Amino acid sequence: MTAETDTPRTAGSCCSSTGSCNDGAAGTPVGVTTVYEVKGMTCGHCEGAVSEEISGIEGVTSVKAEAATGRVTVTSATPLTEDAVRSAVDEAGYELVGRA
Repeated sequence: MTAETDTPRTAGSCCSSTGSCNDGAAGTPVGVTTVYEVKGMTCGHCEGAVSEEISGIEGVTSVKAEAATGRVTVTSATPLTEDAVRSAVDEAGYELVGRA
């Protein structure tokens, strides 16, 4: 999962102190977002297990698993291979159906 920090803005500037014009709003992941369907999630524990394994894939910046819908939203710096996501979901004990 990602850690979010606030970067102070430079006085009189719309940019952050790092020179970025992104306001760094929490919950606004940057990158490629893909939604997958995962079979077998039934509770918060399931969501956590799937999220933890997918978060371990290099480049992943955000994961949100929802047992009620079976959907997992993944944001990464670059597109992920389906094999990488499938391996992570398998390791968590669930089945990747594919992209939703």
